[in-house]
Amino acid sequence: MSDEQAPLSSPTIFLGGDDLAKSFSWPHAIDALREAYGADFTEGMFPPRAVARGDGFWLRTLTGIAPVGAIMGAKIIAANIRNKRASYLIPLFDQESVELVSLLDGNAITGYRTAATTALALDALARKGRVSVGILGTGFEARNHLRALAAVRSISAVHVFSPNPDSRAKFREALTPLGLDIVGVSSAREVLDTRPDILICAARSRNEQALFDGAWLSPGITVASIGSTLPEQREVDPVTIARADLIVADMAEEVAHDTGDMRAATQAGVDFQRKLVPLADLISGRHSGRKTSDEIILFKSVGSALQDLAVAAMCFSRARALGLGTLLPKTIHPVLK
Repeated sequence: MSDEQAPLSSPTIFLGGDDLAKSFSWPHAIDALREAYGADFTEGMFPPRAVARGDGFWLRTLTGIAPVGAIMGAKIIAANIRNKRASYLIPLFDQESVELVSLLDGNAITGYRTAATTALALDALARKGRVSVGILGTGFEARNHLRALAAVRSISAVHVFSPNPDSRAKFREALTPLGLDIVGVSSAREVLDTRPDILICAARSRNEQALFDGAWLSPGITVASIGSTLPEQREVDPVTIARADLIVADMAEEVAHDTGDMRAATQAGVDFQRKLVPLADLISGRHSGRKTSDEIILFKSVGSALQDLAVAAMCFSRARALGLGTLLPKTIHPVLK
């Protein structure tokens, strides 16, 4: 860097949770993700995540250059395991001017992009037509996943399990605006016994054990697993992975080697590599997806910078058009020589 200075930049817009709630749209988010996953991009544009670890805390960064639009950026996650707290921040930069155009509440974006990505994948993988849905979990992710799926598919019935009856009641109440038939049940087995077209796993398991027995899966089901993203976490068992005719992953290499589910399957002797397909291949049309109505399909998500940037850029564009956000002070950028 030299001491020479570039002209003053445009102001940076900070978008907090309230701003993002006003600018967010499930259909717009899913469309943005469909466009991003359907575009050409290289591995170098979305390198593996980096994690700095301390004694009971860590800092994770996901970086990327959007294949459509003119944005590049990152998501930064700070977590303290001891007190179970985490903070998220997303900076967006203009690719041409390299100006910092926006800072966004990364927690809100994460909640949106995970569910929107799952909805995109499930819409492409689930059997055609109206679908029945089973959900394991009643928290923030479970609620957003049903909202996102309802934006792309007609839903006939929903069966949801959480160990706490009050949680199941609150889930039904929170999702009342969707106008869906939602029934709370008292076990994961009861959910699977309804033979749902789609099963959404959105609950951290106790003692990091799988949420259900893969032997319970009925032919034709599409399973989405989004709650186990680290080596020490478990959500689906080796039987599920063995029975799956196709496994689609947002980050295929990370899913295969860095998630507890797939590590356990490998240790159990399950050969899943031949049926593991990147989500980008599915959305771009390089892979045809479901071949028959009886196939069991697993979508496994760990999250990616592509998802964060696509949804964050969509929110930024809509927020700017709506006049939302807080303007931050202008800065002076040194000229790179």
